[in-house]
Amino acid sequence: MIEIKVPILPESVSDALLLDWHKSAGDSVMRDEILVEVETDKVVLEVPAPEDGVLSEILEQPGSTVNAEQVLAKLTPGTVETEVSSVDLTKEPSVDTEDIRLSPAARRIVDERGLDASKILGTGKHGLITKQDALEYSTPSNEPIISEAGDKTPFTGVSALADSQQTASQPVAQGTREVIREPMSRLRQTIANRLIQSQQGAALLTTFNEVDMKAVMELRAKYKEAFENNHRVRLGFMSFFVRASVVALKRFPMVNAYIDGTDIVRHLYQDIGIAVASPRGLVVPVLRNCESMSNSDIEKQINDYGVRARDGKITMDELSGGTFTITNGGVFGSLLSTPIVNPPQSAILGMHKIQERPMVIDGQVQARPMMYLALSYDHRIVDGKEAVQFLVTIKDMIEDPARLLLDC
Repeated sequence: MIEIKVPILPESVSDALLLDWHKSAGDSVMRDEILVEVETDKVVLEVPAPEDGVLSEILEQPGSTVNAEQVLAKLTPGTVETEVSSVDLTKEPSVDTEDIRLSPAARRIVDERGLDASKILGTGKHGLITKQDALEYSTPSNEPIISEAGDKTPFTGVSALADSQQTASQPVAQGTREVIREPMSRLRQTIANRLIQSQQGAALLTTFNEVDMKAVMELRAKYKEAFENNHRVRLGFMSFFVRASVVALKRFPMVNAYIDGTDIVRHLYQDIGIAVASPRGLVVPVLRNCESMSNSDIEKQINDYGVRARDGKITMDELSGGTFTITNGGVFGSLLSTPIVNPPQSAILGMHKIQERPMVIDGQVQARPMMYLALSYDHRIVDGKEAVQFLVTIKDMIEDPARLLLDC
């Protein structure tokens, strides 16, 4: 008899929520087939079958709060036999979608995106459709978001928290007065609690500025192809803003600090979180030691996080420990917003849509690609003068990107 246990949880996570079982007691299962998923505050962990066999007993029911290495079920090991029936090759095969074998993660993707499971080729054991199979099948109809400059990127940061975190829902008939009540996910509960904590536990204030993106856009257009050929990753705007933020954080270290009781904790490094809209909601993976990263390092790491956020493979360690956050609602069309600080951090930078606007340049009115910037900060630790100068520093770096190389 083999015990099916909750995976080891990260140190900062005390428990998890048991989601629906995808097998019943007495069902045959195959090795690596997902039996159940457990949801922590930030990620969903899949619990696979360690061996072929029969799920003989289920000990914990959906909705239960479970702890690390708690026994969830028992598995009787043994060979799983499959029956092969004769098929009339003269007829078109009919597919019963109820008989199609999908992993729980793949089934969730199929349901959320309205995919036809019968058309997905399963690459798992005995034809099991995996999460990757479903994602690859859905790619043509689920193109990456296109940024203002026309680039396709696998993910973007967001500042419109509520809108960006909604998953696909089943269509409702027009005119219906039906009311649907469903429990919040652990991730949604955590997001809600942290936002309330931020609003109630800090003296939040937002200052605004605008930046002319012409210089960065010209630089990017000039070296875009060479950059991609040399580094095998696209050159985006986010790497410029990360590097500009590093310069600003060094000049105004209180923006990179936080309050702990009656103490101020200062960081001598810059770990910058990038807000990401994943299928399950907002997550903020962290770029470590940004002060030592080049544009290519930043773009590669962001690209990797984007892919793994989409696939639900970001780890808890990658989601914790940031000292500052950047969020980009511009790719969704947001022109201006007041982003909410990610506690215990003291500030967050909001990027927005690039839009041509008439600007007076050397006494002449010109159309320039402008972006509004917003810096929300905890006024208890960051003074207004520092916040304004911090934002002006980023503006200066973006409008004259050569200064990023010279750090001046």
